[in-house]
Amino acid sequence: MQKSDSATIVKQALSFTPPDRLPVFESFWPEWERKWREERSIPDGLSAEDHFGNDISICVGQESLFSTQIGEVKQENGFIYRNDGWGRVIRTQPGSYFSETVERVLRNPRDLDGLVFDSPTLESRYASLASQVDRARAKGRAAFVKIGGVFIRSTFFRGEAEFLMDLGGDEAFARELAERVGEHLLQIGLESLRRGQVHDTGVWVCDDMCNALSPMFSPRTFERVFLPIYQRMVAELKAAGARWVVMHCDGNLGPLLPMVVDAGFDGINPVERSAGLLIEDLIEEYFGRLFLIGGVCNIQILPRGDLAAVRRHIEAIVDAGRNGGLIIGSHSLGPDIPVEVIELYRGIVRDRGAYR
Repeated sequence: MQKSDSATIVKQALSFTPPDRLPVFESFWPEWERKWREERSIPDGLSAEDHFGNDISICVGQESLFSTQIGEVKQENGFIYRNDGWGRVIRTQPGSYFSETVERVLRNPRDLDGLVFDSPTLESRYASLASQVDRARAKGRAAFVKIGGVFIRSTFFRGEAEFLMDLGGDEAFARELAERVGEHLLQIGLESLRRGQVHDTGVWVCDDMCNALSPMFSPRTFERVFLPIYQRMVAELKAAGARWVVMHCDGNLGPLLPMVVDAGFDGINPVERSAGLLIEDLIEEYFGRLFLIGGVCNIQILPRGDLAAVRRHIEAIVDAGRNGGLIIGSHSLGPDIPVEVIELYRGIVRDRGAYR
């Protein structure tokens, strides 16, 4: 019997039909991959993603509001100052991950009307998108395109603390800002969908608007400010041919899930167990309405290295996916997770997840 490729397996699962095997979507930190290479003497030419297998690729264009302004501004006192395209100048130290915002173009709500975002149709935004899609398809994977989400991209532009205060103290302005950012992101999504020709899969919308305990704002605020924007975005993406639209959101998205469904989203990722989202419960509650991508705990279970606990955890998720509606994975795999734990996890998926 001929084995189905990754794209076929993914489409089976996301259509809520029993897949031939359980598909996987996983992301490896470079630090974990280096550790794996050292411990297992892996040659440089083989990536962890290819060795362990991955069924989805996320392909991205340049979505920033002011993409033509991106570039280094100066170097001073050991810092690099850079315009990141989101209406801000950030400074970092060489080799560091985190940055500090030192300047914003939107300093006052009154400034919003005078700002014009760069066109979503700029050729430079999509210079590598087609090649990303081609590489994914050459490996048999399901290729999706991706845009940022309305909340997180509004915080890039306005500032997180500032935008949260706007939501609480000047909701009319917060809504206007979110609508403008949302319209820009929608046009990027439509253009990415068209240029990437991924209508048979669709679009991921990545909006980290929750912490480990709860959303960053109340469900009523989401309903008033963000739900109408997302309903329009999802409807237009689907009208343009996107088969599925996926919401990626770290943290406890649970209080917003009914409205995520109402917005028209087809699935969520990464379904973080450490934030209280349990695959075994959610797949039963939302089967046929919301597929799940994720579920593997990379915060508490995998890093501890307790192989018996890892086995119980992974087997329960694998068994939950037999009828479809599930793609297994974590948020990401970092260097705090032992190599043998990942090998066990993926071995269980390979063996127990071979449904047919």
